Formats: sequence, structure tokens, C-alpha cells
Amino acid sequence: MHWMIWLVVVLATAGVITRPWRLPEAIWAVLGALILTLSGLIPWHDAISAVGRGTDVYLFLIGMMLLSEVARREALFDWLAVFAVRHARGSSRRLFLLIYGVGTLVTAFLSNDATAVVMTPAVFAAARHAKAEPLPYLFVCAFIANAASFLLPISNPANLVLYGNHVPPLFTWLGHFFLPSLGAVGATLAALLLLERKHLKATVDSTIPQPGLPPGGATAAIGIAATAALLLAVSAADVPLGAPTAAAGCLTAGIVLWRKREAPWETLRGVSWSVLPLVAGLFVLVEGLRQTGALARLAVLLQHLAAQSVAATAWGSGAALAFLCNLTNNLPAGLVASGTVAADHLPQQVTDALLVGVDLGPNLSITGSLATILWLAAIRREGEDVTFKTFLARGAIVMPPALILALAGLLWR
Repeated sequence: MHWMIWLVVVLATAGVITRPWRLPEAIWAVLGALILTLSGLIPWHDAISAVGRGTDVYLFLIGMMLLSEVARREALFDWLAVFAVRHARGSSRRLFLLIYGVGTLVTAFLSNDATAVVMTPAVFAAARHAKAEPLPYLFVCAFIANAASFLLPISNPANLVLYGNHVPPLFTWLGHFFLPSLGAVGATLAALLLLERKHLKATVDSTIPQPGLPPGGATAAIGIAATAALLLAVSAADVPLGAPTAAAGCLTAGIVLWRKREAPWETLRGVSWSVLPLVAGLFVLVEGLRQTGALARLAVLLQHLAAQSVAATAWGSGAALAFLCNLTNNLPAGLVASGTVAADHLPQQVTDALLVGVDLGPNLSITGSLATILWLAAIRREGEDVTFKTFLARGAIVMPPALILALAGLLWR
């Protein structure tokens, strides 16, 4: 029976990553979950319980997706892109650094998916207006979306997945991850500047006029800032982030739509709702692995290794999970890590290293994270494309030093 569960999980995960017949990722995750449940491989009540464990993640995603879609529709990110081009003052390097800085802030306060999905088209438009080669700037969106995604608890849904309902309070989080985040963001910037040094010698056209920010865009900006402040306060109070995020997203969208006297259907249509059943299906798949005893055995192994050396176990588990994310995608890898953490009490440094691996590892390849897959889809809509080999050639230079510095920052404290 256990081998059948493993077979279903492996095939469903492969479907999520490779998308046979171009079917959405969610279909494969949900199909695998249904097969496990309807075949009796796992009890239906355990499957429902597994789906329910993701409630905080679903609410968080709903709020963030609503905020991102409102910002996109109200041209907030387009306005920011033009602002960056104008302030580059003809320097491609300055434009690169401005986009990197904005990407870091968007990732930190709106999540990595917002950077990949919403910021990417705006950056493409900025490069086009500046008459610059777009790919160096588009790569910024892909890499910073993962490199800055553990700066705050809200920066990546995978953070909520790994810690479940026990996300550390804000100041505890910053104590653990601020220094590693600085290392990851700094190393990623240095690597990208090295890789794109030829392109960054050119001049860019900064004469584009700055359009006025529409009232809806200003409202979206205020809503995003207020949401960030709210979530920082909620995180500091050690309260789950899902419900406040969903409430803030709904309120911001509602105010924008009310001011425009506009029905919500177009905004709702622009939200990637399929992410929710995708995550729910993955929770059920991981529950299947838990019932095989694999996660408990993995937790025992990590405990045994940590008893000999916490530092070596943190280094090894963080690095191994970082590379595993590129074989399985970081959502299922994060859920497996979450199940392992829940199965037994692990030293905090080992748990933190697992999170760094889940968040930063996907910078190696296109298949590493949902955010990077969404980024690839976004640039294809703009007429650009990046092959697996091209991304890997950059990722092999960008990801390892960032991972080393981040893990070193964890273990230094």
C-alpha cells in the first residue's frame, strides 16, 4: 500500500512540474489528492483535515492576489516602472539597481509571487520605453523574488507552509533571518551585476514622460502600505497572518471598485484562483507521505544527525533541500519539510536552514518555484523566452553563493 501512495505522489508531483498537455498545475495536484482519497489509500477524513491545515495559507494568498491584481489593473506598477526609468538618468546600471531595489521591497511586503507576476510586465514596459535589452532587467524579477523571500514572514507563502500555524513573531523572525536575508540579497545582486556587466555599460533613454498616477493606483498604493503595516503589527503580536491579509486585500479592492463604481468581476477574473486548489492538493499529497511513515523517519534521522552536530545538520539539510526544490518544486518540498518539522522537535537552526533552502534553492532553475514558473509565463506573454539551460547557466552562478551566505548568517548568530 505504501508503494502505491509513493507512486501517486511522484506522478502527481511530476505533473505539477512538467504540466503534460499544458494542463494547469492544479489539475495534477488535485487529481493525485482525489486518487489517494477515493481509492482508500488515505482515509477521507485525514484528507479533509490536511486541506484544512492550509486555511491560513489560502487566506494569505487570497489577500495578496487581490492586492496584486488591483495594483496591476490600476497601473501602479507601470507608474513605478516609468519612475525608475526617469530616475535612471540614462544609466543602465542605475536602472538595474532601481529595479532591484523595488523588487526587493515588493517581494518583502507583497510576496515573491507579486514580484514574478505583476512586476515583470511593468519591468518589460520600462525596458522597452528605455530602449534597453529587457532580459537583464527581467532576470532581476525572477531572482530577487526568491532571494528576498525570507526577509519577512509575509514575503513567501512557503514561509507559512513550512511553519504552519506557528510562524515566529516578527521580531523573532527578524532576529533569525535579517542577516541571512542581507547575505542572500547582496550576493544575488553581486552575481547579477557580474553576469550582466556588458549590458550595463550601455546608456538608456530616460526621456519618457511620467504619467499621473490614477486615483485607483493611489488607493492601491495606500492599501498596500497599510496592509504591510498591519501585517508587521500582526506578526509582531504572534497572530496568524491569513485572515488579516485576506481582509486587507478585500477592503482595498472594495474601496477601489467602489470609487470607480465598477463591478468586481473583471478584477476577480484576473486573480489566479487555481493556486488555491494547487496548494490544497499538495497538502493532501504530503499527508499521504506522512501516513507511509517517511516523514517521521526523516525527522528521526535529522534528530540523530543534529545530536551529533547542529551546525553540520543545518548546513546539510538546508543545502540538500535547496537542490531538491529544483527536482520537485519548492511547494511540495516545503510541505515535506513542514511535515518533517511537525513530526518531531528539531533544533531551531535546522528548521531555519530548511526554510532558507525552500525559499532560496529555486533560484537554481526555472522549475524550482511557482513564482519562477509564473515569471516564465509572464515574459512569454511579452514575446520573450528563456530556456531551462539558459536559466540554469545563470542560476548556477547566482544561487550557490547566496545560499552559502544565508546559511552562514543563520549559523553565525
